[in-house]
Amino acid sequence: MKARINVAAVSPGAYRAMLGLEKYLSECGLEEGLLHLIKLRASQLNGCAYCIDMHWKDARALGETEQRLYGLNAWEESPYYSDRERAAFAWTESLTHLGEGHVPDSVYEAVKPHFSERELADLTLAVVTINAWNRLAIASRTVPGGYTPAAHARKG
Repeated sequence: MKARINVAAVSPGAYRAMLGLEKYLSECGLEEGLLHLIKLRASQLNGCAYCIDMHWKDARALGETEQRLYGLNAWEESPYYSDRERAAFAWTESLTHLGEGHVPDSVYEAVKPHFSERELADLTLAVVTINAWNRLAIASRTVPGGYTPAAHARKG
């Protein structure tokens, strides 16, 4: 696989704006581990190898267990996720698959008890942002495998 476009180099303003969203999300109060799990789940759904590699590594660096990471693709049948995480995964899947019937009221009603209005707005923004990153990485053919959480932290 060969990379196509270096978005950061050719559209630095837009890239900085995306990084601004990430900065906001890192400070919004949602659990960092949850953010990586929903980013990983959306990336799985979108088939974004680069983002799967990144968020799997980030989650492991925070102490996430391999069992929970390996089971994420089957979260509905796996007993090791909290109700809050399950609600976030259902929300993530609905927002990621908008073409399959939008976000059903049942998913909204299921997520409401687990997130405040602000948290739900921030969770929505996190899902929207990872979907944008997935599309950028897939379109530009960003090559997976070389990401390291420590190197990424030094850039930020």
